[in-house]
Formats: sequence, structure tokens, C-alpha cells
Amino acid sequence: MKIIKQAQKKTYERSPELTETVAGIISDLKNGGDQVLVDLARKFDKIEIDSVRVSPEVIQRAYQEVSEETVKHIRFAARQIETFAKAQLDSIRPVNVKSDIPGLELGHRLVPIEKVGCYIPSGRHPLPSSALMSIIVARTAGVEYVAACSPPFKGYETIHPAVLVAMDIAGAHEVYCMGGAQAIGAFAYGTQTVKKVDMIVGPGNQFVTEAKRQVLGDVGIDSLAGPSEVLIVADETANPTFIAIDLLAQAEHDPNAKPILVCTDEAVIKASMQELERLLETLPTRETARTAWEDNGVIYLVESLDEAIDISNEIAPEHLEVQVAEEREIASRLTNYGSMFVGHYAPVAFGDFVSGTNHILPTMSTARFANGVWVGTFIKTSFYQFVSEEGCHNLSEACMHFAEVEGLYAHRDSVRLRVEK
Repeated sequence: MKIIKQAQKKTYERSPELTETVAGIISDLKNGGDQVLVDLARKFDKIEIDSVRVSPEVIQRAYQEVSEETVKHIRFAARQIETFAKAQLDSIRPVNVKSDIPGLELGHRLVPIEKVGCYIPSGRHPLPSSALMSIIVARTAGVEYVAACSPPFKGYETIHPAVLVAMDIAGAHEVYCMGGAQAIGAFAYGTQTVKKVDMIVGPGNQFVTEAKRQVLGDVGIDSLAGPSEVLIVADETANPTFIAIDLLAQAEHDPNAKPILVCTDEAVIKASMQELERLLETLPTRETARTAWEDNGVIYLVESLDEAIDISNEIAPEHLEVQVAEEREIASRLTNYGSMFVGHYAPVAFGDFVSGTNHILPTMSTARFANGVWVGTFIKTSFYQFVSEEGCHNLSEACMHFAEVEGLYAHRDSVRLRVEK
């Protein structure tokens, strides 16, 4: 392996200042409730609001503020996401097992989480796709109450209308105009207006991520998201233009985004870099993309696809593209990734918006042990056992012995007293 280009800096680091700032916001929120949300909206978002709740009238008015074409494509993406989520739901089943021990029956139930809060980030541009990815999947899983929030968008004094439309099409029960650590705190602990939830999902900036870390345990979360990543595995058959634009597509997300190329062919790497420089100048987002590429971009020249597979599985990227001749064979050997895009005509953009898979994915190598948001994120697998008097007798000897070995004598006697009855 030869490293052609190395990253220049670490893309995400916690700091004591960040931890302290977020802890202060959450503490204020617990004590001050709605008023803190209003005050922080004035301080951070520069807007004056009476309440963070977005009224149904404002949501309906949003449809008039976006084009019919935008609404059409949001509905298309929503159908794709719901179709895939329903297929995922069909793949998991309750279990009931009649044990070979007489009098014992075991199983598990699938119990949807009751209340979920979906955080929809906002930045230079609106992100209606993120609203669809979390709200639709939670609703499909059977969650009874799905709330959604997003920061106000510059020029609107509330959430961007395209995001409001997406929230509505996705089926959010309640919508709140709030962002940052205070939004996470409001979902976690509740206010006079915001209902406390059981789980919070959705990506965000470092303040959102740190807030999710701090409330974890009081509520569930999906993951702790870092900067977005793509890793492209390529060989001599890869198209340099496709490689270049896919690296830039990741780089334009954020100055901290991490684009990685792992390629077996030096000529393809050289041609891809020439194309990257050419295409970069055509992008309205070139300033962000160039910073991300120069600071965080990585290129590995490898001797074989076996080596490429090893590197990819070690890095465990959020997004993984496979642009090689034997795409299915190589894909079958890649195991650590959030979402994989197989084939020369499979850019990450499809998964970001319309193919139907989720784009809320594990980052920072956590794909080694974690997966993206799916219907299972919102479903508890709760165990049960039915034990008859006969079953009690059949299990008693082994159970009482374990209890004595572990020094738990009330455990032992909870069985003994039933057997002796």
C-alpha cells in the first residue's frame, strides 16, 4: 500500500468548553422550560418567537412557498423510504417457542417505542430528506407519537417551508422550531410546550451530538454522529470522472467531511485527481468542497482488491462505493459500512435522497459495531416466558443451584417455596 494523499487534521474532537457549554444549556432548559427556548432562539437564531410549536396553519402555508415539483419529488422519496421500511418491518417477527422442557414457553414481542423526537438539522440549505428518513421510519415501525424539530432558516423566521412540507408528508404529529443542544434537552426532559420523548434520532452539529451524549440514559438515541464520510473502492475499470464527482459530493457537505479513495490503479488515481480539479471549479460549493478535500481527503494506492477490502473494513466508512469490475463479488466481502453503493452508476446521492435506504448512518468507524436508522431502531424486542407448575419443577434444581453459587438466597427461595408448596 502507498499513501498518495493523507488527511491534514482530525475531523472531530470534543473539548471541555463544548461539554461545559452544552451542560449549561441543558441545565438551564431543565429549570426554565419554554422561556429558555424562546431566549436561546433570540440569542442564537436571531428570531423573536412566542412559542417553538409550529402551527398547522404555518405548515399548510409552506406548501404554497415551495414549487409543485419539489412537493412531487418529496412525495416520491417518501414512498421509496416507506416501501423499504415496510419491507424491513416484514423481516422481523415475534417469536414463540414451545420448549422441550414440559411447562415452559418462551418468546419475544416486538413493541414500538411510544414517543420519538426527530432532529432535522439545518445549515446553508434546507434538508427535507432528513425529515423523511427519520419520521417515516418511526411511523412505519408503529411509534404512536413522532415529534420533529428543526432550527429556523434564515429569511423565514421559522423552519424552511420545504422541510415543513417534508415533515407533514412524513406524518409528524407535532413540529417544533428549535435547534441545537436546547432542542435535544427539550425532547429529553420536556417543557411546558414540548412533550418529553423516549428516544431522539437524527444528526446534527457538534452541539447536538454532545447534547445527545449527555442525555443518553435519560432517553435513548440512535447514534453519536460525526462528520460525513465516503470511501470509494476502485480498480482499473472505474471512471475517473465518476470517482472525482463522488469525492466532491461528499466534500461539499461540510469542511470536516472525509472523502477517501482506495484504488488499485495509479493511472485511474491520476486521472481522477485531474477531473477533481476540473470539476471543483464548476461547483457553487467549491469553497467548502476544496477545504474538505485538502484537509481531510485521503488516497491509498493498493496492490490488490484484497488489500482494498482490508482497508475498507478497517476504516468502516459511513458511505461505501464499489466501482470495480467484479462488483458483486467484492461487495460480498465488505462487511463494515453504514450504507454501500455497488456499481459504477451508484453514487451516494441516491441513498441520500430517493432510493429508499436510510441516510442516518454510523460515522467515525462505528460501523464496525453499529448500523444506520431502520425500523428496528424504534422497536423493542421484549422477552417473556410462561411457566406452569410442571415447568417450575423442571427448572427448579438447576435454578436453585445457580442462585446458591452466586450467593442470591432470596432468588433460590423464590423457587424453593414454590416447589415445596
